[in-house]
Amino acid sequence: MIIEMRTYTLKPGNIPTFEERFASALHIREKYSKLAAFWHTEVGPLNQVIHVWPYDSLDQRAAVRAEASKAEGWPPNTRELTIEQKSEIFLPAAFSPPLEPRSLGGIYEIRMYTYAPGTLPAVMERWAEKVPERIKLSPLVGAWYSELGGLNRWCHIWAYKDAAERSRIRAEAVSKGVWPPGSPPGALLKQENMLVVPAAFSPLK
Repeated sequence: MIIEMRTYTLKPGNIPTFEERFASALHIREKYSKLAAFWHTEVGPLNQVIHVWPYDSLDQRAAVRAEASKAEGWPPNTRELTIEQKSEIFLPAAFSPPLEPRSLGGIYEIRMYTYAPGTLPAVMERWAEKVPERIKLSPLVGAWYSELGGLNRWCHIWAYKDAAERSRIRAEAVSKGVWPPGSPPGALLKQENMLVVPAAFSPLK
C-alpha cells in the first residue's frame, strides 16, 4: 500500500467554501477510489486542508487519477481559493494500523520528523517496541515513512478527544516511561507538528 497526503494552502477564510465544494463532488471521485481522511488545520500552519488517499501501488494511483480527471465535476473548482498544493507519498510501517473509517476523536495531531539519511530503519525498530504500550493511551492513526516528496520523513498521526486530553495523555506517557521511543544518536534533525480537525465528510472523525 501507498498513502498520498495532499496538503493545500488556502487564502485566509476559505476553508468552509473549499470543504463545501469538495464534499459536493466527492461522490464522483469515490467511484474510482476512497478517501481515507480530510482535515483542516487548527494549530500550526493555518488555512491548510489535508486529504489522504490510500492506493495499492503507484500504478493504481496513476490509473485512478487519470480516470477521475475525465469525470465531469472532478476535481471541484477551487482554484481561486488555493495558494499552494503539495503532494507526498508515504509507505506504512509494519505496525501502522489500517486506514479505515473510524470515529477516534475531535482533534488529530500530525507530527512530521526528518531524520538523517539511513537512520529510519533503526527508528522504526525502536517504535515497534514502544507502540504497543503507547496505543493503550490513545489511538495511533498512522505511522508512515516518505517515499516521494521530502525524503527521510517520518509521519505519525494520533487522535484525541480534545487538546486537554492530548496534554494529559502525553504527560502520562512520559511519566509511565512508555514514550517517547527515542532516536539513534544524531538521527533526528527536525520536528514539526500540527493539530487538525476532521471535516464533516471525513471517513476518519
